[in-house]
Amino acid sequence: MFTGLVTDVGEVVSVAGDDRLRRIRIRSHYDPATIALGASIACSGPCLTAVAVEPAEGGCIFAVDAAAETLARTHVGSWREGRRLNLERSLKIGDELGGHLVTGHVDGLAELVARDPVTGGDGDPQWAPSDRFTLRAPPQLARFIAEKGSVCLDGTSLTVNTVEGDLFSVLLIPHTLAVTTWGERRAGDRLNLEVDLIARYAARLSESRAAVER
Repeated sequence: MFTGLVTDVGEVVSVAGDDRLRRIRIRSHYDPATIALGASIACSGPCLTAVAVEPAEGGCIFAVDAAAETLARTHVGSWREGRRLNLERSLKIGDELGGHLVTGHVDGLAELVARDPVTGGDGDPQWAPSDRFTLRAPPQLARFIAEKGSVCLDGTSLTVNTVEGDLFSVLLIPHTLAVTTWGERRAGDRLNLEVDLIARYAARLSESRAAVER
C-alpha cells in the first residue's frame, strides 16, 4: 500500500524487452541498503517489484519488470531512457498516512485536457500561483470520481476540485509542481489513473445490492 505522496523523482536509465515483458532500470536517490529484492515501489502510479538493486552515485539504480497487463493498462510501455518518474516506497506500520490509501493498481489512463494558471492573493507579490489541471477520465472510470474526493494520478494523491461528466480538475500548488513530474505535464499527456479504493468498493456494493433487489 502507498499514500500517493511522492518521496523521490527517479529517471529511467534503460528499457529492454518487448510487449510481453520489459525490464526497466531506474536511477533514484534511495539508499540501496534500504531496498530489498522483492520490495514494492510505486513508479508514477503502478506498483512494481524491485528485481535488482545496485549502488550508484547519489543513491542507487533499481530494476523492475513490467508484464503485459501493466504495459496494456498504463503508460509504462511508452517509457524510454531519460523519462522522469514519481517514486514512492511502500508503507510501513507506523508511517504517517498523509495522502489517501493507494494500491498501485492502475485502473486506466486519464488524458490531460488543459493546464491553466490560478492567481490570487489580492495582488500580494508573495502569493505563488498554482496550476489547475483539467483531465478526461475513461468513461468506465468517471463514475468513481467525485468532487472533494481523492484520486491518484501518476502516483500523486490529489483532491478532485470539480467534476462535469467525464471531465474533472485538480489543483496543484507550487511545491507539488516542483517536487514531482507535474511541472512537465502538458495538454495531450496521458496519466496513470487509480480511482479511490473506497469509491470503487462503495460502487460495487451498490451494484450488488441493486442486483439482489431486482
